Amino acid sequence: MKLKRLNAALALLSIVAMILHIGYNIFSYLTMYYNPAMKLLTAMPFIVITCIHAVLGMCLVFLLGDGTRLDLYPAQNRQTVIQRISAALIFPLLIIHLKTFEFLKTFSAGNNWAAFVLVILIQILFYGVVISHAAVSFPKALVTLSLLDSREKLRVIERISYAIGLILFITSVCAIIRGEIAIFIH
Repeated sequence: MKLKRLNAALALLSIVAMILHIGYNIFSYLTMYYNPAMKLLTAMPFIVITCIHAVLGMCLVFLLGDGTRLDLYPAQNRQTVIQRISAALIFPLLIIHLKTFEFLKTFSAGNNWAAFVLVILIQILFYGVVISHAAVSFPKALVTLSLLDSREKLRVIERISYAIGLILFITSVCAIIRGEIAIFIH
């Protein structure tokens, strides 16, 4: 149980780090001001905390039998399914995300617009996967840490978490993708 609580605390820390990182990138693309040190300052804590959270989460599910039988109660386990599928998708999409600027630069210079659009679409999918994972995980982490004591409070927190996630997704897609297109399409 201690490992599960530790992982829940790491999840909350990684959500805060994610919001800071996405927030800085939104600011950068809206203002077209880029500071590599700030990007690194917001990215590195996010990467480190999230990696520890991911490894611990995998250990809980695979080694300690913390997995639940998702087929028994499909409606009640929908969030767990979303949480696990999104977690599995984060790493492969992260590989593309880390090289997005490079890819867009190469593909626009070579007039390879199909690949350019594909990278943009993968970027949008990455934002959706990461933010939906965080939005679903936030209320679950609060429950694990015993910070929610009623189903009514849980439902309210879930709605707020999903609404904030949706706003963050729309804002990041509009700002960052618009900025990337503005930089590379003349």
